[in-house]
Amino acid sequence: MFSLFKLWLLGSLFSIGLVQANEEVSLRLLEADSYRLQSASAKVVTEVSQFDKQQLKKKHRYNVYIRPERESLVVFKAQSELGQKMLMLGDNYWLLMPNSRRPIRITPMQKLLGEASVGDISTLTWSEDYQGELGEISVLDGVTALHLQLQAKTSGASYQKIDLWVDHRSNFPLKADLYLKSGKLAKQAYFEQGQRDGRTVVKTMTLVDSIQTNKSTVIDYESVQAHSLADKYYNPAYLSKQSLEQL
Repeated sequence: MFSLFKLWLLGSLFSIGLVQANEEVSLRLLEADSYRLQSASAKVVTEVSQFDKQQLKKKHRYNVYIRPERESLVVFKAQSELGQKMLMLGDNYWLLMPNSRRPIRITPMQKLLGEASVGDISTLTWSEDYQGELGEISVLDGVTALHLQLQAKTSGASYQKIDLWVDHRSNFPLKADLYLKSGKLAKQAYFEQGQRDGRTVVKTMTLVDSIQTNKSTVIDYESVQAHSLADKYYNPAYLSKQSLEQL
């Protein structure tokens, strides 16, 4: 029979193991994020292309301004969308139309183009929004991959659950299964490696519909540069009165 001391010791060792595992997941997520975003505050020029049976249907461009504390501003640059803006402040999202002074409340799952949602464009980090557990190691397209099982920290996260596979050695993101709050698989994401300023980065993210697999949306991160906007640009009341064509 276990003594009370042995039970306490086993519990302590178990707790230490959980802490170490959680720390490992956090570090791996930080490194995975670094391939997509190299600065805490940045301007990300993004081109989104919608495909059906590998045929290009539409293409739109967005300038995304990201800063810490889960805040971002998306400026629509396509000719058909000029004047539109989207603001994310934590769990709150607003769409601002050019002919309206009233910001419209939206959700992170609202579609922008094809399978790309507001959340897919406005948020680039997993380490801020998710906590996770270590899964199994497997081979994915010839790469030794580690499975990370992620759960959202907040109700405003784009997806409630994410199954993420990263390169076991480099933590470069390879694939992600993205789940809705209902538990339904919404879409799958695939990440393509590229080079920018002499370093390895995520060049594109391809989103594939979980049901209509012939439909896909490619998000191309054309440039990522350190950039900080003044606080006034993260105020919906201010944005409703500005065109922001210069951004």
